[in-house]
Amino acid sequence: MSKRTTLAALLAAATLGLNAQKPMSAPKGGKAISDELIGIFFEDISSSADGGLYAELLQNGSFEFSPAEKDGWGPGTAWKQVRPGHSLGYIQPVSISTVDKSFTSPYNSNTMMRLHVERAREFYDYKGWRGFGLQNDGFDGISVKNGAKYDFSMRVANVGTAKQVRIALVEPQGWGKDPKLLSDIIIDIPAGGANDWKEYTTTLTPNADCQKAALQLLVLNEGDLYLDDVSLMPQDTYKGHGLRKDLAQALADLHPRFMRFPGGCVVHGGGDGFWNTYRWKNTIGPRHKRVQQKNTWGYHQSMGLGYYEYFQFCEDLNMEPVPILPCGVSCQGTNGGWNMWPKQAQDVAPMSEMDEWVQDALDLIEWANGDPAKSKWAKMRADQGHPKPFNLKYLGLGNEEKISPEFIERFKYLYEKVTKAHPEIVIVGTAGPGSHPENPDYEAGWKLADELGMPIIDEHYYEPNKYFLSSRQYDKYPRDRKTKVYLGEYAAKDKKLIDALAEGLYLLHVERNGDVVCMTSYAPLFARKNATNWNPDLIYFDNERPFLTCSYYVQQMFGKSAGQYYYGDCVKFDGDANGVQQPQQDVHYGQSVVLNVKTRKLYVKLVNATDDEKEADINLSRFPLKKQAVKTILTGAPDAENNFDQQPIAPKTETIKAQKKFDIDLPPYSMVMLEYSL
Repeated sequence: MSKRTTLAALLAAATLGLNAQKPMSAPKGGKAISDELIGIFFEDISSSADGGLYAELLQNGSFEFSPAEKDGWGPGTAWKQVRPGHSLGYIQPVSISTVDKSFTSPYNSNTMMRLHVERAREFYDYKGWRGFGLQNDGFDGISVKNGAKYDFSMRVANVGTAKQVRIALVEPQGWGKDPKLLSDIIIDIPAGGANDWKEYTTTLTPNADCQKAALQLLVLNEGDLYLDDVSLMPQDTYKGHGLRKDLAQALADLHPRFMRFPGGCVVHGGGDGFWNTYRWKNTIGPRHKRVQQKNTWGYHQSMGLGYYEYFQFCEDLNMEPVPILPCGVSCQGTNGGWNMWPKQAQDVAPMSEMDEWVQDALDLIEWANGDPAKSKWAKMRADQGHPKPFNLKYLGLGNEEKISPEFIERFKYLYEKVTKAHPEIVIVGTAGPGSHPENPDYEAGWKLADELGMPIIDEHYYEPNKYFLSSRQYDKYPRDRKTKVYLGEYAAKDKKLIDALAEGLYLLHVERNGDVVCMTSYAPLFARKNATNWNPDLIYFDNERPFLTCSYYVQQMFGKSAGQYYYGDCVKFDGDANGVQQPQQDVHYGQSVVLNVKTRKLYVKLVNATDDEKEADINLSRFPLKKQAVKTILTGAPDAENNFDQQPIAPKTETIKAQKKFDIDLPPYSMVMLEYSL
């Protein structure tokens, strides 16, 4: 059963005195619409996962970076050799295949690091600093807080006599100067051999705030030590589930109804080819046993944020998970294909191998929803800490692939096998890249959807703000089609206030067509400062905080105001010869009134994307309003934008007297939302 609250559950909660609101009947004149219109789309682009939402503070902790991912990269990337007191030794990346046959590793690891220490004693008085080892600066430094607790772990195979390893959080002071010590501890490593792998853990508590801390790992005795899977995680993560708290909270504040993941082009390898396809089975289970890989956007995926964490986060935010699986066809951008438009290249799996892709989909459903007593995949979920099912409802197959004959053949095969085995799962297909009626992929994608009776099709488009200001394409969609629309990726091509208002005006149009469009998600979601692959993005961030764009606040207002019924006749704009009530083509202002019968809330949203003040006449006589309402307004200069240096645009909220009939003045370049309790 879906985790969305049912009518029976609401009534039961009210009976139990849990302050639940009794659902109301919708007044006449409303049109039933989807209450899952606003969600989020997470793709690991612009370092959104490692160095972003995933709270791990060390970079390349498993020494798996490779020059195949980025020129100049290797196992030692993000690490540097440190030898206080002029200790002597060397570090050596070691491939498992080059170690003698008696050497084994219990990890899905291609590389580990050998630390060979020739002299660990102090050469002269160096104020207590000694040892030989490594330093990791994290992602542009490690941000730590005074008194906060950070969990350190490493996996070690010690060769020979017992050793001590000093783990220290420090603030580097520059060449030739002692680092400032923030926290340290010494770990005792017993004597052993190259196969005696053991995990060591401790907790570090800094004595000061520091934005540019580093972690040092210093071996204090001579000899060899093999090192792998080094980690530093804050204890204070979102709901204790390993995600960076401020970034996760920024997503929670959007009030999303679902999350699509893990991509995007990440799903099918992007421009790298079929070999780099994302395989969900490599991302579950213990972290040190997950298979890491190149990210299609030119960096590395540790898979610390994997399918288990995605599903768990959906549960934490009460979102429907919408995982997207590849369907045996690569991105058309493979091998420079984007430069060969319209004849892009696609790598395809032989039809003789398609059962493997089918099985991946069936196993995912079993992993998410199955009984641990009956399914090995469900048991893996339970062993990881979640015996109850995740209640997967939606499953996406493919991501904006070119709708070629090869794609159609493989998609049909996969779709028919999955729906036959699991008719309860709602399949989300794809309309290809650039989902506009004049696009041949769009036409072919919809033809395939109609042929199969597909429940949902995923449309994508990124356009200048003038498109969103003027296009009203869903007004023209047939109402008798079985297939609903998921607008899975869209954004105006800039991040100024006028772009956000254009998106808001377009979402008014989407709400009016909420009987045809069932879900939407802005894209991309996150971008790290100094590591941005794509602009614009909804949320920018550095190590200290998120930076919320104008578009973020528009999404937030729409996310908060979800409902099941749309009313188009409650608002009229004064002075308009045609009595415009809707966000019409080339009319850059509009309105939407949405009722949530479950929460007994009514929302009036008004967007004015012009340089003139607009007056709106509002009549809410049919609704039983309570005495007070909440007014939220977002306004400013049309070219204003929020960035790392300043955040001039933010919504302002006030409590006002609720009225059933009144006029409201909309400032130029503004969005206003009125929230009523019923």
